[in-house]
Amino acid sequence: MNAMHQHLFDAYRAAQHGEPTPPPPGTHDVATLRAVRDHRRFRRVLAGRPARGGLLAAVTRRLGQGPS
Repeated sequence: MNAMHQHLFDAYRAAQHGEPTPPPPGTHDVATLRAVRDHRRFRRVLAGRPARGGLLAAVTRRLGQGPS
């Protein structure tokens, strides 16, 4: 069973009980990713590192240095 099948079952059960249907799968994905990003930035600031950067900045710095 995939997420869409589960959503259909949940929507059917909600209709039987007169409750509002749940949001379809993937509705809050972007908001969740933004919250994770913001939390990671917050943790970086608490650790004394720059808020921006992360993996992409580290790879770019490595590639920009050239061969050692």
